[in-house]
Amino acid sequence: MPDTADNLYFKQLLSGRDFATTDDLATQMVNYVYAIGDRNTSQAVLVDPAYDVTGLLDTLAADDMTCSGVLATHYHPDHVGGDMMGLSIEGIAALLEQINVPIHIQTDEADYVNKVTGVGNDQLACHSSGDIISVGSIDIELIHTPGHTPGSQCFLVQGRLVAGDTLFLDGCGRTDLPGANPEEMHESLYNRLAKVPDNTVLYPGHRYSVESSATMEATRARNMVFKPSTREEWLATFAR
Repeated sequence: MPDTADNLYFKQLLSGRDFATTDDLATQMVNYVYAIGDRNTSQAVLVDPAYDVTGLLDTLAADDMTCSGVLATHYHPDHVGGDMMGLSIEGIAALLEQINVPIHIQTDEADYVNKVTGVGNDQLACHSSGDIISVGSIDIELIHTPGHTPGSQCFLVQGRLVAGDTLFLDGCGRTDLPGANPEEMHESLYNRLAKVPDNTVLYPGHRYSVESSATMEATRARNMVFKPSTREEWLATFAR
């Protein structure tokens, strides 16, 4: 068998540039969608498919890959589809009209995903932190990181951390939206993600920095969310 690293299919796709190129909201929101899979089995999962699911599936097909599931970082419509700012964003509900695949979420996010997308529990695969999703020989660890939403999760795969809106290269997800919790965000950043090594490459949910990725070491050194030395100082600075 070839080395697993050689099997890994990993693609970072920017909304408004790599897909949904005629969608002004997609261009404005600068969301990243990720495709993670096994080249040997030609299977991949899509992380946070929104705006243009046909275009995303076509991207996989162009690489001779097929979608075997979805990993959702959290329930916000720019990540899974639904209504936002009076606009309806295409997402997992539209994808399920084309293919029947599981939508992998943290258990705490189920009710929110139901409400925002209309996708029923029969299509949702609910998980706990530490669960592993395998795509062929590629193992993806699910890390529950509440704070931005109750069921926010990150995905750790072969030296890469796909972090959704939990952690950006600069800053972290908002904690003043429904379901957000600044105390939980501090716990997620300082303790739940402490297991992630410095040489892991962080891939965020939006392009809010010039760079599209950076090591955790560089992120921890430069990102202001890691500057406070105590929990109390962090909450005084970042709780909104």
